[in-house]
Amino acid sequence: MKRWVKGGLAAGGAAVAAGALRRYLNPEPRYSPWEKRPYGEFEKKVLVVGGGFGGYAVTEKLTEMTRARDDVGVMMISRENFFTFWPMVAGTISSDIDTLNVAQPLRRALITAGASFRRAALRHIDYERRVAVAEGGKEFSYEHLVLAVGAQPNFFGIEGVAEHCLTMKGIADAERIRNRVIERFEDATLADGDVPASSLTFAVIGGGSTGVETAAEIDALITDALAPDYPGIRRDRVKVILLTRGKEILPELDPALRRAARARLAARNVEVLTNAAAERVEADRVILKDGREIETENAIWTAGGRPNELLKDLDLPLTERDGVIVDEYLRVADRPGLWSLGDCAAVPNVLAENEKERYVPPTAQAAVQEGYVAAENVLASLDGREEDLKPFEYRPMGHLVELGSEFAVNEVLGVRFSGLLAALVWRATYLYKLESPRGKAQVATDWILGLFFRPAAAEIRRDG
Repeated sequence: MKRWVKGGLAAGGAAVAAGALRRYLNPEPRYSPWEKRPYGEFEKKVLVVGGGFGGYAVTEKLTEMTRARDDVGVMMISRENFFTFWPMVAGTISSDIDTLNVAQPLRRALITAGASFRRAALRHIDYERRVAVAEGGKEFSYEHLVLAVGAQPNFFGIEGVAEHCLTMKGIADAERIRNRVIERFEDATLADGDVPASSLTFAVIGGGSTGVETAAEIDALITDALAPDYPGIRRDRVKVILLTRGKEILPELDPALRRAARARLAARNVEVLTNAAAERVEADRVILKDGREIETENAIWTAGGRPNELLKDLDLPLTERDGVIVDEYLRVADRPGLWSLGDCAAVPNVLAENEKERYVPPTAQAAVQEGYVAAENVLASLDGREEDLKPFEYRPMGHLVELGSEFAVNEVLGVRFSGLLAALVWRATYLYKLESPRGKAQVATDWILGLFFRPAAAEIRRDG
């Protein structure tokens, strides 16, 4: 066969393959823009409030189950028009992952699935009229409403935390932490190193997975990106300290994995202080209950969350910790057509073995599982099939915690492992779970480039 014929066949085959790949990565939406009926015109309407893991899961599952139906309309309203892929947020601190690649566009994903989206902040629910009222007075009618408004930091009444601590609950927080570290290095360089020790000490309060990952990423930013660019700052002057009120970090993990994580942090020059409960935070120090003082102007709070403050204004049955009371089917008590899930809900753990496990933990994997069950139950209720309601049973799949780009501690279905292999599994798992095909490609590219280039270290001031 002539060379030009072979070349033509190869080029044609490549074009077909490229076209197939393009169609796979850019699926056709359920409706063309001109065919999509307004949400208000559907006979049965389901409104989802909140664009986190739980809200996204229930919306995606509902649209999947009603794909062949023309009587059910699904709409999500959320304060933000992007979905934050939380497992990768800490990685943006060190520039291991670009911030924009962690923010997945909600509108495009939901339109593709067949749902509607509006960026709006819920303010009130009229339960008699079955209408949700957003900021500015915009009303959204519903037959069933799924409340998934998430959580916010819990400061436990500790003096000075709100005034003097950065928090770590989302992309903007991670960006602020990153900017603070860079700002301190710039200030120290400008002053020829004549700055107090507190200026170059970064104290992360909270020994759970968020605190551990945050401390590890701050150290990675300092060691891998900043240290070579700021030769005038001695590395031994810069401290990263992780404070936990408990006896161990990562209490949810097996003891062997805790030890591995702590050894990794020590090797990376992150100091871990246990039994270090904060009593008060001041502008230049953290005072512990045992009298110790940590001199720092850079305290970062990761020590817990609580249900969204908004819930108190919605006339809902709440627990003593302000979580929405739901039954095993995720229905809100005494509120027909209302469901709740995720971090804002007190979901009963029907498989609990003791009182401590009474409620399902407020984790992303739990929220996703709740979202899938809620979708099935909402649809069954819409169709009058109350006998088909399924009780929610939480099935934990494990824990994955990354400590920098080359080390993780994982527990998956009872299998425990750590190190580089665990880091590769962490990356493969969460790359697969990213919803956006474009996001998958961009994050993978970030990681590949990280093998050859040092991370960028620029402070982006978005507030002008």
